[in-house]
Amino acid sequence: MLENREEELTTVRVQDPRVQNEGSWNSYVDYKIFLHTNSKAFTAKTSCVRRRYREFVWLRRQLQKNAGLVPVPELPGKSTFFVGSTDEFIEKRRQGLQQFLEKVVQNVVLLSDSRLHLFLQSQLSVPEIEACVQGQGPQTVTEAILHYAMSNCGWVQEEESRPALLPGGDLQGSCAGLGSPQGPSCLQRFPYWSDFGMDEPHSDSPEEPAEPLGAGHEEQ
Repeated sequence: MLENREEELTTVRVQDPRVQNEGSWNSYVDYKIFLHTNSKAFTAKTSCVRRRYREFVWLRRQLQKNAGLVPVPELPGKSTFFVGSTDEFIEKRRQGLQQFLEKVVQNVVLLSDSRLHLFLQSQLSVPEIEACVQGQGPQTVTEAILHYAMSNCGWVQEEESRPALLPGGDLQGSCAGLGSPQGPSCLQRFPYWSDFGMDEPHSDSPEEPAEPLGAGHEEQ
């Protein structure tokens, strides 16, 4: 007798690129990641977060480190020189990031990495994700995801009113962000991007090309 099993489907979209800190020396572009799934592999069935390119680079690096011989999909190129408008470059990158995530969420080995789930379903920063995965934060991985899902009231709220950006680019209302009233920050042991092989925002990071965001303006 055949079992009537529901097919597991996961939809992930990368959209709505926005320039943050526009007009300043540390401006950058981030993207909204919307995920909807009926897969038992995910804690929340619907989520919506914002991530920048350097965070994708960190994620891929961690996935490859933990996946062993399993190949990890490539990210869109990071050529220093781009022929075309800034809008064209951002759109090309957006498409590449979506293709990357679409392939990642279909790989059962990569889906077993807790960092991926925190990347997709919480607004924790990279240092906070590392602390959470290592059990050094105030919440477990599942708790962090559920807390964000409840505090964010689902993706509909994200569509209607995106959480305000605090000085420095932190999200107000994040379930376990910096200065969160829910408990001590995960950053106590991991204060710097450089702890994870990432450069400080003001330096020339290896994953961010120097395409102009306008006259006399560079992406960070």
